[in-house]
Amino acid sequence: MWVFALLLAWPMLEIGLFVVVGGWIGLWATLAWVILSAMLGIALIRGLGMSALREVRGGGGIAALQPMAHSALIMLSGILLMLPGFFTDFLGLLLLVPFVRTGLIALLASRVQVHGFAARRGQPRADWVDAEYEEVVPERDKIGGTTQPSKWRED
Repeated sequence: MWVFALLLAWPMLEIGLFVVVGGWIGLWATLAWVILSAMLGIALIRGLGMSALREVRGGGGIAALQPMAHSALIMLSGILLMLPGFFTDFLGLLLLVPFVRTGLIALLASRVQVHGFAARRGQPRADWVDAEYEEVVPERDKIGGTTQPSKWRED
């Protein structure tokens, strides 16, 4: 039920903020803010792809989780900045602050349990069999141009 309330309250909050803040700063400044924040969000997401890949390649296993989490939150920040609205822009700009991301990652990490994490390279697993196959379809006896039913089941 709280998800429904959130989905209902979020647009209402954004509309209210557009009316109030738009009244303070004016129409053209509001439109400029929306366009500039969307451009910033797009730039964050575009620039994030290669830098995140470089960070992840630098470390492996558990060491790669921290940069991946920061990259995911920066990407979420870019998405929030692309959405029109002052509240989403505030959340997006808040996620750009490094200590806010670190605190959020620590909060989420305290609620997540990792049971196993492994990456294998080189030798294939011992329980795998690399093989080729060919399906062999048996010829059935034909009587009078029709196929007889299987002898293994009753029809």
